[in-house]
Amino acid sequence: MSKTTFKNCQLFDGAHDAIQANSWFTVNDAGRITAMGTGTAPSSDHVVDLNGKYVMPGLINAHTHITMDPKVGSGDTGVDEVTATVRAVQNLHELLKSGVTYIRECGCTFNIDVTLEKLRATGKLTKIPNILPSGQPFSMTGGHGDLPNFGKLVDSPDEMRKAVRTALRDGVKAVKLMATGGVMTPGDFMDDPQLTIEEMSVAVAEAHHKGNIVAAHAEGNPGIYNAIKAGVDSIEHGCYVTDDEIDMMLDQGTYLTPTLVAAWTIPEFGPGKLPDWEVKKSADAWGDICVNIEHARQRGVKITLGTDAGTPYNDFSMTPVEFELMVRNGAPNFAALQTNQNSAALLNIADDYGTLAENKIADFLVLDRDPLADVKAVQQLDKAVYKAGVQVY
Repeated sequence: MSKTTFKNCQLFDGAHDAIQANSWFTVNDAGRITAMGTGTAPSSDHVVDLNGKYVMPGLINAHTHITMDPKVGSGDTGVDEVTATVRAVQNLHELLKSGVTYIRECGCTFNIDVTLEKLRATGKLTKIPNILPSGQPFSMTGGHGDLPNFGKLVDSPDEMRKAVRTALRDGVKAVKLMATGGVMTPGDFMDDPQLTIEEMSVAVAEAHHKGNIVAAHAEGNPGIYNAIKAGVDSIEHGCYVTDDEIDMMLDQGTYLTPTLVAAWTIPEFGPGKLPDWEVKKSADAWGDICVNIEHARQRGVKITLGTDAGTPYNDFSMTPVEFELMVRNGAPNFAALQTNQNSAALLNIADDYGTLAENKIADFLVLDRDPLADVKAVQQLDKAVYKAGVQVY
């Protein structure tokens, strides 16, 4: 088995708040790191000189919607399956080019994400991130997610049990629940409770029986409380999370995916283009979101990296912007970057991804500037992106 050694780099391994100068690491044909160090690199079958540039782990975006169109306020979920599939592949290419090497999909029309991941895993589809697929999200009738081709509608614990069991049978690995209203649907609001504790508890039990994880779209209350009480693994958005709910999250090990980019882009780019009601919802909440998310982080809730990519003006290149918004909101640079490691832990892939260490998969980015000094360094447009030790961009 041949090996490639990458030498002469400044390494941010994702786990430590430090740059390891003059680093090297060796990758085998299976794409795993077999050795690492500093100083003079060992001899190898192939050597890549990184010319003193900065290396960091590939990004793990824990909240995407690959079949949505961010240029359309509704996400344009009503398109046919072929159109949605072509769009999804294009969006996956854009994610990878931006530095995202792994995603958790959080709501996908026609369960396209399940099929695309199977094609990727068998080598029939290349230059896309790994996908933890969710298929369609589970929503109540008339709730957030009741969009054309999008939400799987359930209105009782029994309906939820049958629907989740069917989804797991069909290849879903990350169940997505709609616990509250939201921004993109006109008939509900962030504080509207939707799926009940009983309905969500059934989904959690069925998913956990198979070793799979559950995410809840939960923006306001009492929906956030309901989702935590039901035992979900992550709260998505969490705009109005309270101290009592933070206590529960800390007790249960619940993660929080803030998707700050999604909340920021609508008031930033939407006025005059999106419906006034949609812009107003997001603009009115923005200040509260910033305060509540940073408070949760300071109290010790594990924050993951996710952007809600596909929502209005939130395109598939913007994952690195989430770091900038976190820092602007009060997080230290390392804490913002550490959300990537937290995403790996949430997705149960931390043994292979999220940090750069021996025996892990060599998914990494090569940057011109130090991301620990300035997280905007990750926004570099022409960064080199490697998956399993092979340059893909």
